[in-house]
Amino acid sequence: MHELGIVFHIISSVEEIARENRLSRISSVTLELGEVSSVIPSYLTDCWHWACSKNDLMNGAELLIEEIPGVTLCEDCEQTYGTVQHGRICPFCGSERTYLVQGNETIIKEIATPDEET
Repeated sequence: MHELGIVFHIISSVEEIARENRLSRISSVTLELGEVSSVIPSYLTDCWHWACSKNDLMNGAELLIEEIPGVTLCEDCEQTYGTVQHGRICPFCGSERTYLVQGNETIIKEIATPDEET
């Protein structure tokens, strides 16, 4: 389960940002998660709750996940299409000369503090 490692990396990044901005509490973190990133959101959330409960800065912080759809580009016909729906073979021209253009990301989009919620 690599989700725990991802959570530790996110928390470490948030801790660094909190130090730089003199933040004492984090209320939520919004994460953009690619549809084909191989990260399982429910596992990520479980790991998040466990890891945050052990961290004063993050204790009680909510993890909000926004899904980024997987999109593939065909090099032959230059069309884009949904990766999950069609896989590697272009549904427009049948080419296998395709590559993923989005949907494999794991990006911290936003960090909220309790002061921002009032």
